[in-house]
Amino acid sequence: MKVNVYSIEGKVSGDVKLPPIFEEVYRPDLIKRAVISIQTARIQPMGNNPMAGKRTSATSWGSGRGVAMVPRIKNGSKAGFIPQAIGGRKAHPLRVEKVHHEKINNKERRFAIRSAIAATANKEIVEERGHRIENVPAFPLVVDDDLEAVKKAKETREIFQNLGIYDDVIRAKNGKKIRAGRGKTRGRKYKKVKGPLVVVGDDKGISLGARNHAGVDVVSVENLNAELLAPGTHPGRLTIFTKSAVEKLGGLFQ
Repeated sequence: MKVNVYSIEGKVSGDVKLPPIFEEVYRPDLIKRAVISIQTARIQPMGNNPMAGKRTSATSWGSGRGVAMVPRIKNGSKAGFIPQAIGGRKAHPLRVEKVHHEKINNKERRFAIRSAIAATANKEIVEERGHRIENVPAFPLVVDDDLEAVKKAKETREIFQNLGIYDDVIRAKNGKKIRAGRGKTRGRKYKKVKGPLVVVGDDKGISLGARNHAGVDVVSVENLNAELLAPGTHPGRLTIFTKSAVEKLGGLFQ
């Protein structure tokens, strides 16, 4: 199957044969597992000091005094050591031994990446994810390798407008919202929307030109993973491939 290759001016400049990876079976369940595996691998183990809340002289007075037999500190009646006491130990403390990482087999992980790549070529899946694709000329969208060497945000803005994907960049820019709940006080105040993904064969400066555009990510084709292709476990991200990236995809993730 051949698709058109577009120049950075938005005009058809040739065609390219798509590798079989774009015809992979759509498996959202495997894609979700692969994304969760990546996310849980970043969790840093943490735990409490085993002696926290236990460094006290508190002992119980015993029975027959008409009070609860909880441990009480010496020279006073204040309770200590027990979980329900102020300054006491935790009933179920965090432990570093807990395993957070949900592993996935290598064959399943590669299958998930192939499936997520195939989902980027399905217009219905991309539209269902919420991307603005009214002016996008083709799926998958393949662009000349000239895009890889663009280093200025002004130039990339014009290219995105020519290719019809700048509407999605605006959607990502306006989609920044304050997070609901306590998370807003814990270093993650804002929720940001993901926009287009640019996949290149060789990064010659496009990461500099695209980094100031909201929601846009740039990645070399060898470093593709399920989370970039399906942020939040939702497949169908609007993706732009360069011609060299498409040609390299044929031998990857097998």
